[in-house]
Parts: sequence; structure tokens; C-alpha cells
Amino acid sequence: MTTHEYAREHTPRMQWAKHAPQVYKTMVRLDAAAGEDLDPKLRELVRIRASQLNHCAFCLDMHTKDALAAGESVERIIQLSAWEESRHFYTEREVAALELTDAVTVLTDGFVPDEVYEQAAEQFDEAELAQLIAVIAVINAWNRFGVTARAVPGHYRPGQYS
Repeated sequence: MTTHEYAREHTPRMQWAKHAPQVYKTMVRLDAAAGEDLDPKLRELVRIRASQLNHCAFCLDMHTKDALAAGESVERIIQLSAWEESRHFYTEREVAALELTDAVTVLTDGFVPDEVYEQAAEQFDEAELAQLIAVIAVINAWNRFGVTARAVPGHYRPGQYS
């Protein structure tokens, strides 16, 4: 019988929070404020989707676990990478949030299309929309820290940084 071992875990490039503690603390506060009035499941779906687009394994690990802890289903989390083909798994409100997440995260055209913004504005009041945009912006910043520093996924426990 052949045993198969997992690949060796990579080492992080740096512990950026240790070297920029004020930035880290400010990011934690900003993250907490960004989506405090949004549904926790919606927040995590948005965070997972942006992290998929940015290839941030650390944030995928964290936010998938947090989504499960918030009561999100495995099926809906799995479908996120192909949400456009799996729209029927999500509410119209969630679809609008995912469309906005994709548009804000991937700014290849240099702007968020009017129709994407307008669909989100139909589903969220202005305060909620501002919070949603903040959640998307903050997770994109976290992703960039995680990917650049090569943060190691797999060790996060839900609520660990709360």
C-alpha cells in the first residue's frame, strides 16, 4: 500500500503585522467597522469571493471557516467560484453584492460599470451600500498583504482574531 503525503507547507515571506503593527491594528479596526451592519453570511460570501479572485489562500481559509461558523452552507461556498452559473443558489441581494465584488476587485476596465452599481443600489440602501463597498475594499487590502507576505493558510480557527 502506498501512502501519500501532503506537500510541504511554505514559509511566509515575512510577518508583516509584526513589522507594521500600527498598520495592522488600524486594518483590524477598519475591518470591524466596514461591515458591522451587514449580515455576517453576506460579509463572508463577499470576502471569500474577493479572496478567490485575488488568489489569497490565507483569506480563503479564514473566511470559509468564518462563513461556516456563521451558518453558511458548504454548497453555497463551493459554488462561489462559479456563482454566475450558479445564481440560483443566491438571493438577488447576494447576486448584486457578488457582481459588485467582482467589479471592484477586478478593475481591468478602470471603473465599476454603472449597471453593476445600479443593481447593487437597488438591493441596498445607501448606508448598506457604503458598508458593502467598504467590506470589498478592506478584503482586497487584506488579500494584498496576505499574498505579498505569503501568509500560510490552514491554521486559522473561527473568531481567532475577534
